[in-house]
Amino acid sequence: MIRALLLAAFAACIATGAAAAPDQPITLLQGFAPGGNADTIARIVAQGLSRELGQPVIVDAKTGAGGNIASAALARARPDGNTLILMTGGHAVSAAMYKSLSFDALEDFDWLSMVTRFPFVIATSSESRFHSLGEVVSAAKTAPGTVSYSSVGIGSTQHLSGELFQSMAGVQLNHIPYRGGGAPVQDVVAGRVDLLFDSVTVARPQIEGGRLRALGVTSPEPSPLLPGVAPVARVVPGYEVTSWTAVAAPKGLPPDVAARLRSALLRVLKSPDVVKQLEATGGIVTPSADAQDARAFVGTQVAKWKKVVRDAQIQQQ
Repeated sequence: MIRALLLAAFAACIATGAAAAPDQPITLLQGFAPGGNADTIARIVAQGLSRELGQPVIVDAKTGAGGNIASAALARARPDGNTLILMTGGHAVSAAMYKSLSFDALEDFDWLSMVTRFPFVIATSSESRFHSLGEVVSAAKTAPGTVSYSSVGIGSTQHLSGELFQSMAGVQLNHIPYRGGGAPVQDVVAGRVDLLFDSVTVARPQIEGGRLRALGVTSPEPSPLLPGVAPVARVVPGYEVTSWTAVAAPKGLPPDVAARLRSALLRVLKSPDVVKQLEATGGIVTPSADAQDARAFVGTQVAKWKKVVRDAQIQQQ
């Protein structure tokens, strides 16, 4: 009888240890270079979670492969609440661009909540002949392939945003891919390339400095980040591109652990000081109504970019 009780107690201890222990540090993975926007957002979230949970939350940058190395590390982690990730919109693009990832971009994760969303902007040089998106569409229809746009590389969100625009507007643009860096913006500013499809975070300094002219934001409604700039959808109905960040855990998180982490995360995202910090990164804070809402949003993003890649016949990697 005593032996049975001891075994039961031991089993209970093991079960309890499988869930996140309040005195253990939590690792928040992110897949991009330290100092970048994803890293900044991860550190803001980590600081808030540490405060709410009363335990250390450490940001670990596992860089490379457009965030896929970090995503793969999370998919392999124990679902005990001690390892989380700050996902970005590139996660959905990777699901479309890579033939064989070691993880399922949607099913191998428990989605806790969205964090921020980032509208894109279509912009041109302040010296450009284009003063509206209507003029761009007209020129591209009159002379297919003569209007160019830049991106940070084939298969990037910027590239696919341009492909989506072409498909929905019924035009043909000339895609000029670069190998990352600032050249895609600089060459549009200089007038060597006609259009830029990029996040408001990247383009806004050039727009506010008078070097770029914003032609449209890719959110359904006007963005408070660029007052006075109309949505692209007014010219190309239904066009929408949104980059985003979200917090996820490995698949199979115990319900009580998931509830504890999600509750803490929502308190963080509703904290005025955190909202102010996140808005300073150029994002709009968008906590999810529930975990299913976050999962559904990511699912629509994965499906959207897979269709763009398929329709544009872009070669997968």
